[in-house]
Amino acid sequence: MIQQTLVVIKPDGVERNLIGEIIKRYEDAGLKIVKLKMMQTNDSLMKQHYPHTDEYFESIGKKSAAAGDNITDFIAQGRKIVSSLVEYLQSGPVVAMVLEGEEAIPLVRKVTGYTDPATAEKGTIRGDLGEDTILKANSEGRAVKNLIHASGNLEEATAEIKLWFGLI
Repeated sequence: MIQQTLVVIKPDGVERNLIGEIIKRYEDAGLKIVKLKMMQTNDSLMKQHYPHTDEYFESIGKKSAAAGDNITDFIAQGRKIVSSLVEYLQSGPVVAMVLEGEEAIPLVRKVTGYTDPATAEKGTIRGDLGEDTILKANSEGRAVKNLIHASGNLEEATAEIKLWFGLI
């Protein structure tokens, strides 16, 4: 099934001049860029981008525990992480793009790699180019610099594309 999905190259990817390398990896996987823009995000966009539900906060908090942090309140940890992500994604320009292709959403997730660059598989963008870890970011009270945001499922991709590009 042909799908579209959102990918955002975060400020660390832009700052490290990895835009071309990241795009090349998605194109080499057979994905086509159908929309692309460099932009500065704002508080309104970021607060709409991240779900503000206990379920979402808990899922984010559990990633900290999986990375080895001793977390007792996953929801509180998730809230902290989302707050730092909102701040981080406003710290510099980002590149937002809509990618299209056969089973684009799972393909993008595979090419991107796991959230924590320290445990992302080699051969993925985060596994090869990532320099940060969830543990280090948490110990410093900041968002993990993991280069990319990629929509997680069809519902998320549809909502995020509409939010970032006003398309459906």
